[in-house]
Amino acid sequence: MARGSAVAWAALGPLLWGCALGLQGGMLYPQESPSRECKELDGLWSFRADFSDNRRRGFEEQWYRRPLWESGPTVDMPVPSSFNDISQDWRLRHFVGWVWYEREVILPERWTQDLRTRVVLRIGSAHSYAIVVGPLPSRLRITIAINNTLTPTTLPPGTIQYLTDTSKYPKGYFVQNTYFDFFNYAGLQRSVLLYTTPTTYIDDITVTTSVEQDSGLVNYQISVKGSNLFKLEVRLLDAENKVVANGTGTQGQLKVPGVSLWWPYLMHERPAYLYSLEVQLTAQTSLGPVSDFYTLPVGIRTVAVTKSQFLINGKPFYFHGVNKHEDADIRGKGFDWPLLVKDFNLLRWLGANAFRTSHYPYAEEVMQMCDRYGIVVIDECPGVGLALPQFFNNVSLHHHMQVMEEVVRRDKNHPAVVMWSVANEPASHLESAGYYLKMVIAHTKSLDPSRPVTFVSNSNYAADKGAPYVDVICLNSYYSWYHDYGHLELIQLQLATQFENWYKKYQKPIIQSEYGAETIAGFHQDPPLMFTEEYQKSLLEQYHLGLDQKRRKYVVGELIWNFADFMTEQSPTRVLGNKKGIFTRQRQPKSAAFLLRERYWKIANETRYPHSVAKSQCLENSLFT
Repeated sequence: MARGSAVAWAALGPLLWGCALGLQGGMLYPQESPSRECKELDGLWSFRADFSDNRRRGFEEQWYRRPLWESGPTVDMPVPSSFNDISQDWRLRHFVGWVWYEREVILPERWTQDLRTRVVLRIGSAHSYAIVVGPLPSRLRITIAINNTLTPTTLPPGTIQYLTDTSKYPKGYFVQNTYFDFFNYAGLQRSVLLYTTPTTYIDDITVTTSVEQDSGLVNYQISVKGSNLFKLEVRLLDAENKVVANGTGTQGQLKVPGVSLWWPYLMHERPAYLYSLEVQLTAQTSLGPVSDFYTLPVGIRTVAVTKSQFLINGKPFYFHGVNKHEDADIRGKGFDWPLLVKDFNLLRWLGANAFRTSHYPYAEEVMQMCDRYGIVVIDECPGVGLALPQFFNNVSLHHHMQVMEEVVRRDKNHPAVVMWSVANEPASHLESAGYYLKMVIAHTKSLDPSRPVTFVSNSNYAADKGAPYVDVICLNSYYSWYHDYGHLELIQLQLATQFENWYKKYQKPIIQSEYGAETIAGFHQDPPLMFTEEYQKSLLEQYHLGLDQKRRKYVVGELIWNFADFMTEQSPTRVLGNKKGIFTRQRQPKSAAFLLRERYWKIANETRYPHSVAKSQCLENSLFT
């Protein structure tokens, strides 16, 4: 399964266990309703890594046939979390291969006795490939085997290198080579749960929105599985739970006079307005009548791109935000509510209105928070590390297109998602990459014509083979960091040249999608030297001067790299990870955070619609001082 977008499910019945790994059908977020129940399986699971030479002893000895502890020693492993940083066993820190999770569950009797009830096992994220086996007749024993090996055809890709010099390495010694700059955390990193639906159920809902004068239009399509004999009723409710439109059937259009639009944070005095789409299904089955209920939040807004602007609800939008990672001490990439809320409080304090999900789709709860708070999202798939020619093969292309199907299917209804990103820093100067990116972008547009599509480039403007196919140019550049070390005086010239060359050739709006400098909190030097807080601030100031020269022309956004420090593989150039964050890994601000906050609130005051500096400043003062 793809990093970050992995969802596994298995349909359970009182007489039959059917297991399907893969993303088929809808991906509606599990919720409780009059017809649905949820049982979270978060907590401690039994865990065992397969340290055998071929990493396949678990399958050869069929560990799944009996309780995992009978096959050998197990340890407690919290779910959700990455397994890498939990144990004191150094072998787990960089383990590559199969690991095994197990949990026993007792189902409520009402779930197993009613033949009209369908029980589903849902795994929010299993990096990167998972197999589910079980259960026992008397109780439900769930066993999940996960393999984190990266190959030339996975996303992200990787290679396994066997080191054969026996004077230096033991026989069979190998390492996992990766081509991206973050740690390859693995495990059950998001929630695992069981939920129920009727056997005839609402499988998927697709919503698109538009605006016609002062009315909002909500177009819906509903997929039902389990029976062809059913009735659907649809209601749209406003934030005060008043019904504003009704519909019937599997597709239709709802008209909302006097619509309240979904606006980004700080762009409007009433941002992030959400309606609720209530869908009720009634059906006749051979076992009797069934009903199903599902409620979907809906934000009514439009997105459009011109040759020099990015428009939300017909108004120019400027991305002033961050790149992030799902990363924190101990838990790795494990989902954590306190951390999520802290991050959103910091985003709001910063005055950030957007982020990119670098470099994989984030947890669904993150996207829901973005909808609620008005934080705009560039939703990126795990197409990172596409650095070698052999990664652009037909098998990879097919898999990449499938991954985009999964990402779109999961996140299509989030108003916060305004653009899809199909890759980060691919080797887009290669001819094979040009065809590859053309096909992935075209496929993504066919899946969702309502949103622009991009990828993030660090190639030369004249050599980039994928740029002709995107709607927005996204550029990563690290002037005075990865080259011309320490020469801050060159940034404005080099940045202006970059923007002018790209815009002249492609005539498309541009986002500075990454820029920044490595900074170790507490390091100080004046005049500024690299790795000090003063250098990070000075570098940002020079970038901002360059950005302001083009910001009112065709540059439509800037995203700092990075929101917070994060873990990477060990190397001589990384001191306990990547330190380009404006916050530490523990979410404490470096000096640059205050500089960026001042800039972002200033931009917000200039671009707010309707324009109201006083209201924006009042909001800033009331929330964050």
